[in-house]
Amino acid sequence: MEAFIQFFAELSSAEKLGWIVFCMGIFWVIEGAYPLARHHYKKWEHAKVNLFLLTTTIIINVLFGLAAAGVFFWVAENEFGLLHLVNFPMWLELLLGVMLLDFVAQYVVHFMLHKVSFMWRFHMVHHSDTEVDVTTGTRHHPGDYMFRELFSLGAIVIGGLPFGFYMFYRILTVLFTYWSHANISLPAGVDKALSYVFITPNMHKFHHHFERPWTDTNYGNIFSLWDRMMGTFVYDDPKKIQYGLDVLEDNRSSDLAYQLKVPFDKNIKTDY
Repeated sequence: MEAFIQFFAELSSAEKLGWIVFCMGIFWVIEGAYPLARHHYKKWEHAKVNLFLLTTTIIINVLFGLAAAGVFFWVAENEFGLLHLVNFPMWLELLLGVMLLDFVAQYVVHFMLHKVSFMWRFHMVHHSDTEVDVTTGTRHHPGDYMFRELFSLGAIVIGGLPFGFYMFYRILTVLFTYWSHANISLPAGVDKALSYVFITPNMHKFHHHFERPWTDTNYGNIFSLWDRMMGTFVYDDPKKIQYGLDVLEDNRSSDLAYQLKVPFDKNIKTDY
C-alpha cells in the first residue's frame, strides 16, 4: 500500500498533465459517439474558452502547490490533523482522506460558491456554458478556482493528510470532473444505479440547468453521499434540462472577455 501511495506522491508535472489530456480525450471521443444532448455547435470553437480557463487553472494550481508544500511539511512535523489521532490501516486512512477532501474541497466550497453572493459571481462563469460537454469541467474563472484551492488547503490541515493521499485524490477528481460533465448518454438504469454512490453524468447535468432550484443541487464531485445527506440531491429526466444561466446572455457563452468580466459587472443580477 505504501508503494501505491508513493507512486502518486512522485508523479511528475508531465504525468499529471498527461492524465488531464487523457481523461478529457477519452470522454471527448465517447461523447461524440454517444451524446446525451445534440449540441448544434462547432466543438473546437466551443472548447476555446474552456481550454483557456484550463490554462489559468493549471497556473493557479502550480502557485498553490508551492503553498501546499509548506502545509504538508507543517502538518507532518507537528502531527496535526485527524489522521494523526488514529492508527487505521493505510487503505482506510486513504479512503477517509479522499472522503474528507471530497466533502470540504468539493461539496462545501461548491455549496458556498452558490450561496455566498461574491463567490457566486465568480462561479456563474462555470454555469454560463450553454452547451455542456467534457470541456465544461475545465471552465472555472480564476477567482472561482482560487476559492477551491483554499478549501483544499483547509481540508489538508483538518485531516493532517500526507501528500500522496492528496495526489491520489487529485487524480480521482480529474477523472470524475470530466466524467460528470461529459455529454455522454448512459443507459438510464446504469446511471441511476451508479448515482447511489457516485456523481454520474445525468446527475450532474441537473446542476447545470439554467434556473433554480435545480442549479442549487447536486454539488458533489466524487461521492453522491454528501448531496443525499444534506438534502441537495435531485434526479429527474435529463431531457428537461436547459443549459446556461437565466441572468446571463446565452449568445455570449463563448465570449472570453465577457466571461472574465462577469464577476465584476454589477448590472448582472445574482438573485442575492
